[in-house]
Amino acid sequence: MAEENKEQEQEEKKGGKKKLIIIAVLLLVILAGGGGAAYKFLVLDKQKEEEQENKAEKIQEEIKDIENLGIMFEVGTFIVNLADKDADRFLKVTVILEIENEQVKMEVEKRLPQIKDAITTLLFTKNSRELKTAEGIELLKEEIIKRVNAILPLGGVKNVYFTDFVIQTA
Repeated sequence: MAEENKEQEQEEKKGGKKKLIIIAVLLLVILAGGGGAAYKFLVLDKQKEEEQENKAEKIQEEIKDIENLGIMFEVGTFIVNLADKDADRFLKVTVILEIENEQVKMEVEKRLPQIKDAITTLLFTKNSRELKTAEGIELLKEEIIKRVNAILPLGGVKNVYFTDFVIQTA
């Protein structure tokens, strides 16, 4: 009988250890799930709200920029060879600059050959793969603004618009 009691006690201890391990694992799973849920609701949702606020601010800035429309100056139409190595490709683009005021317009008129040269030189360096994406076109606009503002003593180009944009394969 003493042996049977010892065996029962050992089995109860083993069973007790198993129960303890199962309870510990369940508690860890519950805590991990709660932590994940808290992270999602507290951190990720806050980030989404901030992104939405940033988008709203950008839209408001764009609306203000539209309301404060500058003077439009057509630089001209450019037809250039692109830098593609696999085939001859051409780009035809008409560039219009949005400038701040009449003083900048007079400076643009005075330096028009330099501005056209800077734009033409920039266009020669592009390939059709870059210019077929929206990101590539936006990057081109930013580069044109930088180059033209570098030529003008006071800067003053606010934006660039393309009224024609055709890539032709020869």
